[in-house]
Amino acid sequence: MAHRTVKTGYDNLVDRLNRAPQGAPPSRLLNRILAMLMNEREASLLSLLPIKPFTVEKAAKVWKLPPNRAQVILEELAGRALLVDVERNGRSIYTLPPPMAGFFEFSLMRTRGDLDQKALSELFRQYLNVEEEFVKALFTEGETQLGQVFVQEPVLSSEMAAHVLDFERATEVIRTASHIGVGMCYCRHKMQHLGRACDAPMDICMTFNGSAESLIKHGHARAVEVPECLDLLDEAYEGGLVQFGENVQERVSFICNCCGCCCEALTAARRFAHLHPIHTSNYLPEIDINDCTGCGKCVEACPVEALSLVSANDPGNRKKKAAHLDTDVCLGCGVCVRACSKESIKMLPRAARVITPVNGAHRYVLMAVERGKLQNLIFDNQVMASHRALAALLGAVLKLPPVKRAMASEQMKSRYLAALTKGK
Repeated sequence: MAHRTVKTGYDNLVDRLNRAPQGAPPSRLLNRILAMLMNEREASLLSLLPIKPFTVEKAAKVWKLPPNRAQVILEELAGRALLVDVERNGRSIYTLPPPMAGFFEFSLMRTRGDLDQKALSELFRQYLNVEEEFVKALFTEGETQLGQVFVQEPVLSSEMAAHVLDFERATEVIRTASHIGVGMCYCRHKMQHLGRACDAPMDICMTFNGSAESLIKHGHARAVEVPECLDLLDEAYEGGLVQFGENVQERVSFICNCCGCCCEALTAARRFAHLHPIHTSNYLPEIDINDCTGCGKCVEACPVEALSLVSANDPGNRKKKAAHLDTDVCLGCGVCVRACSKESIKMLPRAARVITPVNGAHRYVLMAVERGKLQNLIFDNQVMASHRALAALLGAVLKLPPVKRAMASEQMKSRYLAALTKGK
């Protein structure tokens, strides 16, 4: 007799996570992580939720529960940062965040007595750094990535600074945010539990706007005002940390201040550099070979090993070294400029500008198109059998190479989708 495999609530949630543009490859480790964060009934309920933001009434309908009961459950899940909730026109709007940047990070953004954070950190290490499938999927699938690097504004010349667009400035993200929250750095907190954390600042992870509103409300982040957040940004600059934020122009939800030793994004940038896992800034360092002394300070400071020391080709001093930049690896963060005591490095614009999605909706659709998941956004109600069938049909159509190429064209990215999602 054949054995029937019965899916658990955790399996169903994994399926739901992978219908979104940013998924999480199935793994026993992933199920163990989910089991630490929630019970199986909660996982089953989360698996039924829409991909797009939803109301209490919508959740109650898909769960087949009274609205007052659904609201209690939603508040409990939001209180543990498994859901993000924001108030809009007197109503709560909920979203199931992705694992990263999402509920993985939220679980370590503060010390918590309800979680064994040391055990959870070890599971994260194994799932993200040993198995690798999750990190590869997160940072190397498609052309549109989750995050972008912000150039360090103080290292720019006054001429270059005048040409930086507002959405390229971390300072502007801070000044224009409706809410600002600061929490513990997920990456360094995780490494601390593993006994491998560096001495970079811990309480320096910045969240903004709706994400900050929810995390502050439930105690996962501390509310701060603009001046304090700008001071923290200066501290990050001084510490040689890279500003890695959400890859959008409007209403950025996070900026992480990353070190090269602990940060998952920068680790991916080193390991998969040729696949361009992170959107760079629009600037590149230029090294004045005549002034470079070959001291190596910039090489030590670079978080992604884009700099090295090579022969300066000086006939008068064959042992002389000079810094050399691998432009294909460089993030354009500007950390090296600050490290250079001889002022032999300056930032200049890249030859071609990096395209940044307008907002979260724009980026989400681009990622869905590139990863063959657009059908899941169009038919975003997996409870209905008719929607599942139509999603499967459209998914098959989108796998045809000519259609996929047409939908992922540069014109669609930069004009059509930007127009559709403007102001959404």
